[in-house]
Amino acid sequence: MITSVHIAEFGLSGGLFRGIKAANVRGLLSADGGPLAALGPAVLPRADLKRVGMVGFWESEQALDEFLMTNPTGKKLADGWQTRLAPLRAYGSWPGLPAETPKARTVTTDGPVAVTTLAKLKLTNAYRFFKTSAKAEARVVKSPGLIWASGFGGLPFAATLSLWESAQAAHDYAYGAVQPEHSDAVAVDRAKTFHREKAFVRYRILSVSGEMTSGRNPIPAFDIEG
Repeated sequence: MITSVHIAEFGLSGGLFRGIKAANVRGLLSADGGPLAALGPAVLPRADLKRVGMVGFWESEQALDEFLMTNPTGKKLADGWQTRLAPLRAYGSWPGLPAETPKARTVTTDGPVAVTTLAKLKLTNAYRFFKTSAKAEARVVKSPGLIWASGFGGLPFAATLSLWESAQAAHDYAYGAVQPEHSDAVAVDRAKTFHREKAFVRYRILSVSGEMTSGRNPIPAFDIEG
C-alpha cells in the first residue's frame, strides 16, 4: 500500500472537485480532495478554486500509475505535482490506511518527511474547528524545519499536507512545548471532537515529481526506491 498526494490545475472545475470514488478505480482504497487553501491565521481559509489537492490510498504503485495514465481525472492530476509516501506512524484511522500502522510519536527515518492531517468534520462544529486550527496554522508556517505546507478540501473533508526537513522537525511542531499551538488544538478536539473521522499521518517520502504552479518543487524531484 502507498499514499499519494497530488496538486494540479483544474481551472473552473476545481471548485467542484471532491476526489474519486474508490469503487470506480481499480486498486484505489480511498481518495478525497478539494480546492487548495493557504495555511495561516485566518479563521476562514481562502480557497484557490482553480487548483486542487487530492490524497489517495492505493493497493500498489501499479494501480496509481494506471489511474494517472488512463483515467480522465488521473491525467489532469498527472500534469501537476505529486509525492508518493509510505506511512510511518498514525493517530486515528482512515479508509485505506493500514490498521497496523505504528502509533508511537517518535519515528526514526532519514531525510525529509511528509505529514497529512485528514478529517471528516461534523458540520455543526466546522467554525469551531477553523477557529481553533487557525492558531496552529499560524504557527506551522513559521516553524523551524518546515519546507512547505498547504490545506485543501471541501466540507465536510478538510486536510493539510506539510513537508519537513526531518522527522524531528515534524515532531517538535506537533508535540513540542516551545510551540504548543498544535498541542493546544489537539487538546480542544479531544475534549469535544470536531470530527466524525480523522487521521494524523507521518510518512517517509518515496518520490516527488512534477511541478507546482510556480514551476518549482518544494522538494527537488527524487525517487528513493529507484
